[in-house]
Amino acid sequence: MFGLDAFHLARIQFAFTVSFHIIFPAITIGLASFLAVLEGMWLKSRNETYRDLYHFWSKVFAVNFGMGVVSGLVMAYQFGTNWSGFSQFAGSITGPLLTYEVLTAFFLEAGFLGVMLFGWNRVGPGLHFFATCMVALGTIISTFWILASNSWMHTPQGYIIENGIVVPQDWFKIVFNPSFPYRLFHMSVAAFLASAFFVGASGAWHLLRGNDNPAIRKMFSMALWMALIVAPIQAMIGDAHGLNTLEHQPAKIAAIEGHWENPPGEATPLILFGIPDMDEERTKYALEVPYLGSLILTHSLDKQVPALKSFPKEDRPNSLIIFWSFRVMVAMGLLMITLGVFSLWLRYKKRLYNSRPFLWFALLMGPSGLIAILAGWFTTEIGRQPWVVYGVQRTIDAVSAHGDLHMSISLLAFILVYSSVFGVGYIYMMRLIKKGPETGEGHDVALGGPGQHHTPARPLSAAKERLNHPQEEK
Repeated sequence: MFGLDAFHLARIQFAFTVSFHIIFPAITIGLASFLAVLEGMWLKSRNETYRDLYHFWSKVFAVNFGMGVVSGLVMAYQFGTNWSGFSQFAGSITGPLLTYEVLTAFFLEAGFLGVMLFGWNRVGPGLHFFATCMVALGTIISTFWILASNSWMHTPQGYIIENGIVVPQDWFKIVFNPSFPYRLFHMSVAAFLASAFFVGASGAWHLLRGNDNPAIRKMFSMALWMALIVAPIQAMIGDAHGLNTLEHQPAKIAAIEGHWENPPGEATPLILFGIPDMDEERTKYALEVPYLGSLILTHSLDKQVPALKSFPKEDRPNSLIIFWSFRVMVAMGLLMITLGVFSLWLRYKKRLYNSRPFLWFALLMGPSGLIAILAGWFTTEIGRQPWVVYGVQRTIDAVSAHGDLHMSISLLAFILVYSSVFGVGYIYMMRLIKKGPETGEGHDVALGGPGQHHTPARPLSAAKERLNHPQEEK
């Protein structure tokens, strides 16, 4: 397929499924905590706006949660089908970590999800709030174990190798490996930001359409407060994560920077734009800022950043890809900070909800969090190459022995099935968002009885079948 062998097709297939999957957990993590905050605020203030928002976003959460579970299961199977070498080599570590995720997080989410989605008016408010908090906690615990497993692949420790197989020796070191804290906080905050901009874009869309009510204003305002406060914090976490990566994966940093060699005694410049060429070993058309690379990456004006030429060719990541994926992530982060600052200015001017240029800005920024997450994961995972377990097992040694034709058919099947199944789910979710929160929603959700609304039996039936345009309901 396209002249690629089975090894590269397997990598593309895993990248494709991960890219589809990671969008759903990111939104799930953020929305679960958002729902807990909404219900907590409603219990404290009895302001019906919070309750209406809770019921609205719980429907979106249900659809998103379902698609995340399905896409995650499919992705997990690939460890055995396409990456059996990795499973055999490191399964004694990744297997238990993923098992812990299921036992502690998935069971917690699944156990309380039904109460959260369908228990309103069926259980007491305290118990329902507890269920919502447990689902939110479950998403955080899931993130903990998934990032522990993935981080160990980047900075492995706490193991020995016997007979060509990894044997765990110290589980505390395995879980709390050197990159884990940085990656955990970076990913968790990224999920909160992605959800905030998702919510904010929904509010902006309704305000632009003239659907202006207290619920729309409240969710728009909450999203922008999140952007203002958390986006700068994410930048600081990213800086700390970069310093950790420089210590443990210097080749990745050199590839991200498109930095090939260090002239003696010269500080490292920051290359803003350019085209890294892996064959010619240089970055073409480089636009550089002197000293800034050293200042950002070493916090000094004289220390040098490792250069790609100091690493063997077979150990270098593909600089062209991660050079640009990293810059896409940074650009999204800067735009997020800009949006947050503008929102503060408009609050002061009392024009937050009626400045159409700003509303369009917020609407267009809706997918920015997800774009940043995808770009960040491309940077992280491609930057780890050619290792699947950094410095321990090469990716070429981890792949299963499949033929080119087999992998081509498999990849095409994934593309067709994912595009159709998750495309329908995405369209349904967008229709829910376009409908917007309804005043008084949730009063009779679970009353039952003849002629009354019944509790939906499935998450996808959590909304009325006909999703009218807001203008049609006036």
